[in-house]
Amino acid sequence: MKGPAFVVLAVLLGAHGVFAQLNVLAKLAGKQYFGSAVDNPALSDVPYRRQLSNWLDFGQITASNTLKWETVEAQRGVFNFTGGDEILALGKRNKQLVRGHTCVWHSQLAPWVEAGNFSAAELTKIIEDHCGTIVGHYLQWDVVNEAFEDDGTFRQTVFYKTLGTKYFETALRVARKADPKTKLYLNDYNVEGLNAKSDAYYNLIKELKAKKVPIDGFGVQGHLILGRVPTTIKENFQRFADLGVDIAITELDIRMDLPVTPEKLEQQKKDYETVIAACKAVKRCVGVTIWDYTDKYSWVPGWFEGEGAALPWDENLKKKPAYYGIAKAWVGL
Repeated sequence: MKGPAFVVLAVLLGAHGVFAQLNVLAKLAGKQYFGSAVDNPALSDVPYRRQLSNWLDFGQITASNTLKWETVEAQRGVFNFTGGDEILALGKRNKQLVRGHTCVWHSQLAPWVEAGNFSAAELTKIIEDHCGTIVGHYLQWDVVNEAFEDDGTFRQTVFYKTLGTKYFETALRVARKADPKTKLYLNDYNVEGLNAKSDAYYNLIKELKAKKVPIDGFGVQGHLILGRVPTTIKENFQRFADLGVDIAITELDIRMDLPVTPEKLEQQKKDYETVIAACKAVKRCVGVTIWDYTDKYSWVPGWFEGEGAALPWDENLKKKPAYYGIAKAWVGL
């Protein structure tokens, strides 16, 4: 006999998940959105694009690659918004919010930025020109991405080695000037729970706010491993909320060792449920973005040999148990 929790979830989802889907459930839980990242080449896949455009599941999209420095400003002062504009147009047609990713990052950086051996003044101007130009069309921006090592020390990027921590202020201030309405985030991985790296961000954001530097949110990427989801996500999120910033889960996926088994899929369902429940429990966790929605276009197999199946839809665009774990967590059952 099915319990009352099952009955409520079944009514909300309907026989085929058509009544209330992931974005609808997120909004009913008081969040701004549930969304997905997308890379432009996948948009030529018609069934994929059709589901990505389904507002009931996705109220937000992120350009996963086309707004990164190597693509958007491959040559100094020459900006290419073709890919970003395609995704922005898709979001506007579907009434989906669009996140910008990312202004300042050491990876996928145009080679000329590092090769130029620029002075502090020159590099500051480069950051100002870059961020000031690309910020403006999007709900939120990951203004600085992956600035710390896992031990909580600053990553030794060209920006940090040349400017020290001043580059955070430069990027955030120029982004605010470019669009006062855009929400400005710092974003990183391995910061889901309480640890040295999330401590470093807590201290940095506290310092930035004390200096009146504009900072609206902390982006928690959420690239997680099956059965190893941190147990302190809620506590970590709450302390950032108490600092006066929003939290967004920006790149969620939960990878597993292949091959896939029913047992692994059930654990993945529980893991997704744990993460979503933590966001639901913290008022200032504004939304969740999965790093693409289908295993067909996941980045995981290309980076982690022998691992994959990280997303709530499989390679054939069929919903996996993880989908229903997410739905269950939004409902709060």
